[in-house]
Amino acid sequence: MSFSTPEYSHPLAIVVPCYRPPSGWAANILASLERLQSLLPPVAIHVYVVNDGAIADVTADDIALLTTTLAGQFTYVAYPTNYGKGHALRKGMAQVQEPYCLFTDIDFPYQEHSMAAVYQLLLQSGADIVVGVRDDAYYAQVPPARRRVSRLLRRVTRHVLRLPVEDTQCGLKAFNTTGRQLFLRTTTQRYLFDLELLFLASRIQHLRVLAQAVELKPGIVFSRLNPRILLTETTNLIRILGRRRRY
Repeated sequence: MSFSTPEYSHPLAIVVPCYRPPSGWAANILASLERLQSLLPPVAIHVYVVNDGAIADVTADDIALLTTTLAGQFTYVAYPTNYGKGHALRKGMAQVQEPYCLFTDIDFPYQEHSMAAVYQLLLQSGADIVVGVRDDAYYAQVPPARRRVSRLLRRVTRHVLRLPVEDTQCGLKAFNTTGRQLFLRTTTQRYLFDLELLFLASRIQHLRVLAQAVELKPGIVFSRLNPRILLTETTNLIRILGRRRRY
């Protein structure tokens, strides 16, 4: 379907958390945006990068490149302490002025046509939240430990929490204003903020959550699971499961 009609001209914010970014990350964002913009030619795209304590890994040249090239469509938020991905995304989304937004990771790991499809579904359907859903090809690329954790979370999502979308942890999600305001109500600092978000969404009548299949780019390098963070996230999972009893 073409994106060249006025129906798809609504401004879009892309919020990106930044911690230990890969080499050349700023140039990679610009290259990815160029490909995405070719799919969404009438759409004004504003990028929000949130530096979550990665001060030493982000240079003045990186920020100057994005500021100059994106010409008023770039916002940079930075603070010295690493709090976690959930915290960083809330900081970024609190800055958003556009009616629609999505978040992805600093390396823009998902195919641009997947990003465009998530945006398209958000507008077409009137959904409040569109959740990217990964296929089996994704899990073939990830390290075994990460694959086991992802599958465990899927089982919890399906059999215990009974959420509308089984794959809660995909790093590509889109929101209208209602969905974004719900996201800002989450409190999880690190990785299980997605699970908390969809848990909250499932308890709100008339709030619409839809899924969109997405594809990972080839050659994406995954970080190793940190045992300390895994322990923290286990505590967060128990906290979220405990909240289930209060609804």
